[in-house]
Amino acid sequence: METATPSKTVRERLMDAAETCLRDKGIRATTMSTVAERAGVSRAWLYRLFPDKNALVGAALIRLVETTWERNHAELAAIDGFENRLVAGVQIGRRAYDDPGAMLMRLRNDEPEEFGTAIGVGVAGLVPDLAAFWHSYVAEAVADGEIHPETHVDEAAEWVARVLISLGSVPGNHLDADDAESVRRHFRRYVLPALRSRPSD
Repeated sequence: METATPSKTVRERLMDAAETCLRDKGIRATTMSTVAERAGVSRAWLYRLFPDKNALVGAALIRLVETTWERNHAELAAIDGFENRLVAGVQIGRRAYDDPGAMLMRLRNDEPEEFGTAIGVGVAGLVPDLAAFWHSYVAEAVADGEIHPETHVDEAAEWVARVLISLGSVPGNHLDADDAESVRRHFRRYVLPALRSRPSD
């Protein structure tokens, strides 16, 4: 069993093992013991990094989303304008869960309650990562004059991340996240005016 391997390496091995178990067994049948055994890691190391099964599965599900981000950067880089990038960002987020045949979609459809609980736990780590993803696009929007020059880029990027997560994953009555024009209208009415205003103290 592993006792001295750096945490990052252990974490990666546990994520690989968790993803394999989820693919082979689904959420309910995946256990902490099975993941630790498959990763060749002690249960003590596993619980040091992930306090419970929901934290482990949630992190694995979020990592599946994150693996597409490099491709997403290339897609957004080819789009002109911050508004267009925001709209595309919602569509990208929706695709991460809804691609036909994707493991995420299968797990969500087959085990919706377990999926919802685990992904909710996993999202706790998603906000900082997604904010970092959007940081350069917010900074570019400031430089191009698309949003207020006094915008605090770090804070705004985190807010954009929270907005995109909400729009992409939480159903509502007045916005269809699968309709690009509905999303664009929402950004034009609420999000972009806020970003174009001078930040208050």
